Amino acid sequence: MNREEKADLVIVGGGTGGCAAALAACRLGLKVIMTEETEWIGGQLTSQAVPPDEHPWIEQFGCTGTYRQFRNGVRKYYEQHYPLSNKAQAALHLNPGNGHVSRLCHEPRVALAVLHNLLAPYVNSGRLSIMTQTRPISAEVTGDDVDAVTVQRAGTNEMLTLIAPIFIDATEIGELLPLTKTEYVTGAESQLVTGEPRALTDDSQPLDMQAISHCFALEYDEFEDHTIAKPEGYDFWRAYKADFWPDNHFSFVTPVPWTLEPNHQQLFPSPSRADSLWQFRRIIDKTNFQEGTYRSDITLVNWPQIDYWLGPVFEVEQDVAAEHLRQARNLSLSFLYWMQTEAIRPDGKQGYPGLKLAPHVTGTDDGLAMAPYIRESRRIQAEFTVLEQHISPEGKNVPKATAFDDSVGIGSYRIDLHPSTGLRNYVDVSALPFQIPLGSLLPIRVNNLIPACKNIGTTHITNGCYRLHPVEWNIGEAAGALAAYTLKHSLQPRQVRSEKHVQDFQKMLQELGVELEWPELRAL
Repeated sequence: MNREEKADLVIVGGGTGGCAAALAACRLGLKVIMTEETEWIGGQLTSQAVPPDEHPWIEQFGCTGTYRQFRNGVRKYYEQHYPLSNKAQAALHLNPGNGHVSRLCHEPRVALAVLHNLLAPYVNSGRLSIMTQTRPISAEVTGDDVDAVTVQRAGTNEMLTLIAPIFIDATEIGELLPLTKTEYVTGAESQLVTGEPRALTDDSQPLDMQAISHCFALEYDEFEDHTIAKPEGYDFWRAYKADFWPDNHFSFVTPVPWTLEPNHQQLFPSPSRADSLWQFRRIIDKTNFQEGTYRSDITLVNWPQIDYWLGPVFEVEQDVAAEHLRQARNLSLSFLYWMQTEAIRPDGKQGYPGLKLAPHVTGTDDGLAMAPYIRESRRIQAEFTVLEQHISPEGKNVPKATAFDDSVGIGSYRIDLHPSTGLRNYVDVSALPFQIPLGSLLPIRVNNLIPACKNIGTTHITNGCYRLHPVEWNIGEAAGALAAYTLKHSLQPRQVRSEKHVQDFQKMLQELGVELEWPELRAL
């Protein structure tokens, strides 16, 4: 017989949104169980090895108080535990990697430490139980209510049934939705369904999803040879060229996402050109630390060349999904091998054998991230779905997106869609600073399941700007607070959207430090 555990709230998925949900719920007095499939909580920030993608105002406003606490905690961790250089100590806003993608490019392990610090009071007091290497395998449902979720620890036959009045799905692919028979959509919608200008002009394509990426960490020593064994499938990937791509997949020529014109990149900076792939998601700039601390810079490879779009990793048979995940890993390793052995250098030589995988960064044996970065999830059929029309600046003479009376937070990023399994190129267009409507967190039927990450009521198009780190954190925080509010007032989550409760709930969010609206701004 399976063992059972009960809590006020069960959060399945310990990624960025799951951690924020747990933090909010515990702060509001709930007893919480959170499961996570990998060894590390944190998702994008840790196990997927993706430095934060953020908007340009992040140092002043535009995120929740706890997300800012996390960001400040990352900087404080470096200041307290690392031998910083004089330059780094004097920096107004320390960026450990000086990566171009973010004002705070940092090591996954530091994010992990800060997340554990934030959650420590609740773990140590017994209010929060975190179960890693644990995933959901089934659910018990009565009518429109979820009664329990059964989970299994990796590599064991141990089953545990988790019982709670409220469940949160914070998994990377919306795993609870099919298990609980919650209505959901996947892939790319048709214009006939959403009316979005950039939606498909033909029928919806449920299996047409954004590429995934299996990221990895690299160091570099030009005087050493760290060439890996030739990966399985290398010859295929070396020759592969998509019809919509300007060059072979393995080259330093990729599309400019917003124009689709060829972009001739370079691996390392040079006297004639300062920008480079190496600096894009660099998480350690060794000059930020006292001499000898790091032998090399460290960068995280989440570049166009490792985008895998040959097939989806969910909504297909398990063996098919596993094969696509395996091929995505092989693509990443093959790209590294190509860079080590065949990439043409500015000096006319071939290959950079000094590129070295950094498993100590990712916490894995091979240097690849613990989990792939999956940009697109199953999405609930929600009481309210955010459409391109709500956030696009086209046809609007205002500096912000459509205002939502039930706002539970804010975010800002371009609509950034990577190439898809339907073999469609980038969609990367401007978006207005937007709000997160409570209605997008409410399934149309199921009473006590709340999404907390990329699985809210967005479309394939609007997912492109609602999937980034600070937005996912805000969604998770709102989901955790919503669970607490409903239990306190003996409500179903959808009842909180009523005029009687929504303002009180928004007041609770503001007291937690959640910003509900933007000041006057421009589109990104």
